[in-house]
Amino acid sequence: MSRILVTGGAGFIASHIVDAYLAAGHDVAVVDNLSNGKRENVQEAARFYEVDIRSPQLVEVFAEEKPEIVNHHAAQIDVRVSVEDPLFDADVNVLGMIKLLELCAKTGVKRFVFASSGGAIYGEPAVLPAPEESRIIPLAPYGAAKAAGELYIETFGRLHALSYAILRYGNVYGPRQDPLGEAGVVAIFSSAMLANNDVRIYGAGEQLRDYVYVGDVVSANVAALTRGDGISVNIGTGKGTSVNELFKEMAALTGYEREPIYCPRRAGELERTYLAVKKAKELLGWEPANDLKTGVQKTVEYFRKAKGTLFTK
Repeated sequence: MSRILVTGGAGFIASHIVDAYLAAGHDVAVVDNLSNGKRENVQEAARFYEVDIRSPQLVEVFAEEKPEIVNHHAAQIDVRVSVEDPLFDADVNVLGMIKLLELCAKTGVKRFVFASSGGAIYGEPAVLPAPEESRIIPLAPYGAAKAAGELYIETFGRLHALSYAILRYGNVYGPRQDPLGEAGVVAIFSSAMLANNDVRIYGAGEQLRDYVYVGDVVSANVAALTRGDGISVNIGTGKGTSVNELFKEMAALTGYEREPIYCPRRAGELERTYLAVKKAKELLGWEPANDLKTGVQKTVEYFRKAKGTLFTK
């Protein structure tokens, strides 16, 4: 059993990770300021602190919890916010990260697991599926902050002998994702289709993305507790799926019969990105267990059961 602190643990992805860590018998504490996360996502078995990672209170959390492992998912997650307010994005995603790493170094944390972004840091990859050796060319401050975070982790690893694993996610989807936000097309499509509302596709719908089910991301985070020291690996499916293909798959599952409404392409949106995952298999012993159809079925079923409670703020 390890003492694990999960930042952003009330959020979509990390709350599932907390569930898995608890199920494995670990002692888990959660830090989340609830700017995006929901308190109800956190099991009672996990101790919860409503604290921002930039807050001086985080020192008290570390003193109380004495974590051996930190899993860092707390972040400013909106790409467009990062473009509109890059200082705020950097304050949370870079300075917040540094404050967290400083506490890890001072308190003797043994291992650090970080949620990075394969889609955001590679920009438009020259080679597809994009390997980890791809050139880092972020197209938004969000991606630049994630890349900077990786460099800080590597630096602290050298300075303080901090073991770490960096996981570069594809487009994660699944239960608990916010259908009311700007990101998360599977959640947005699910809520719109089940309510028989308009579905909007921006651009021609031929943009390729690597849609990876949250359960597979969770299994990567479980593996990263003990495997792969000093690694940076992609966590995706190795396959690109267009928005149009996703629409057809989900329309069939939900019985949605309306045509999508095509809107102007959004500035700065990537056209093609999906991730090579061979390295994750070699270093973590991990590979995705859910294909797109299976993952989307699970997600649609979640939203079907939750209908009426999720579609209004």
